[in-house]
Amino acid sequence: MRAALIARQFDVQGRLVTVEPYGSGNVNDTYLAIFRTTFSEQRFIVQRIRKSVFPDPEAIMQNMRVLTDHCHAKLEAEAEGADRIWQLPKIIQTKTGDDWVTDSDGDLWRAISQIASAQAYEKVRNPEHAHEAGIVLGHFHRMVSDLPAAKLRYALPGFHVTPSYLAKMDAALATPGGQERLHDSSESKRAVRFVEAHRARCRVLEDALGRGDLQLRTTHGDPKVGNIMIDEATGRGTCIVDLDTVQPGLVHYDIGDATRSVCNPAGEDAAELGSVIFDLDLFSMIYRGYLAHAQDFLSQADHRHLYDCIHLIPLELGIRFLADHLAGDVYFKVRYPGHNLRRALVQFKLAESIEARESSIRKVLGSS
Repeated sequence: MRAALIARQFDVQGRLVTVEPYGSGNVNDTYLAIFRTTFSEQRFIVQRIRKSVFPDPEAIMQNMRVLTDHCHAKLEAEAEGADRIWQLPKIIQTKTGDDWVTDSDGDLWRAISQIASAQAYEKVRNPEHAHEAGIVLGHFHRMVSDLPAAKLRYALPGFHVTPSYLAKMDAALATPGGQERLHDSSESKRAVRFVEAHRARCRVLEDALGRGDLQLRTTHGDPKVGNIMIDEATGRGTCIVDLDTVQPGLVHYDIGDATRSVCNPAGEDAAELGSVIFDLDLFSMIYRGYLAHAQDFLSQADHRHLYDCIHLIPLELGIRFLADHLAGDVYFKVRYPGHNLRRALVQFKLAESIEARESSIRKVLGSS
């Protein structure tokens, strides 16, 4: 097994016991490696970063090194006064002192520490869970608020730039395969009609950035609820994981993605579209938790565009799923034919629910 051969190249004491698939990510191949000595055990995460998805995987690791060095130093400095033990994964180097291994296919493999005695959940469990998710994201944003975005590379150029995903959808539609998949079902046609009706909304954040209303900062890129680790002993958030998408961006991308994930209790793979709603109680809780740490660095202009990002990011993710469906499922992992189309419809239903609750959302944001 390739993952076992790779795992042995990292600087970990003991002998390899097992390497097993781990987690439910849509992109990377992730494994849990267990090494044991006669008196101890070490568990860590081994991941393959596919070059077919991330054209510059070295940028991911360089960003991760910059970010973790910065944050670990701050976490240690603030540990005595913190209300909990905050954590962040650490890069485990190879036996030759490198941060990664490159295989014969050109894919990059890395090893990172496992956050022990903590668990992530694919769906929000209750309002307290939503509050902790907000606290964790707000704490992360505060940690990196003094890390200049210019120190980071673009691991995924165009990531969270909504008009670029719209262009990819248009390109997929222009192909014979895209047209065939469009006409395969009424659901495909309905999804495309929804995008067309919302096309003008796709530039709202990029236009604000272009005017100088918003500024590029260090962002996580994928702060969904499944990346928020909850301490099993205390029930409190302890860290955010999956740092592949860390790069310069708008904090609004992160805020919109977190609320998209937390405030839809039915989840990304909802069995029934009728169960997909934007839960205002959960939103109130995650936003309150976020502001507990983020209040000081959000500008007035940032606040003015909070509703825009809450509405835009579900629309953007739906466009990404739809574009991948029309292109033949080349990016996201799928479990069955039409899985990406189903995911797109869930996100579009969530965007509709947000539109119906706009006045209530703005009231929570304090901008009604």
